[in-house]
Amino acid sequence: MTGETEQTVTGETEQKAAVAEALGYEQARDELIEVVRRLEAGGTTLEESLALWERGEELAKVCRRWLEGARARLDAALAEEAEAEADTGEAG
Repeated sequence: MTGETEQTVTGETEQKAAVAEALGYEQARDELIEVVRRLEAGGTTLEESLALWERGEELAKVCRRWLEGARARLDAALAEEAEAEADTGEAG
């Protein structure tokens, strides 16, 4: 691969990753399901399969980040609730 071609591919990969980051959880999950379905069905070229795999990896990262964020929010809410109950228990 030439330097120019490599830069183009890297730029395209970074652009696709940025687009994936903008997706909501449900959108990323649904697209990931479709990517997996296409890979499992076969019938794609090696290049197409690699592109699908890379897209699937990007989408999986997006889903993971959304789920980690949701878990952090849930943990914070539960900690806040526990703290409020502890304060109520001390006052009584």
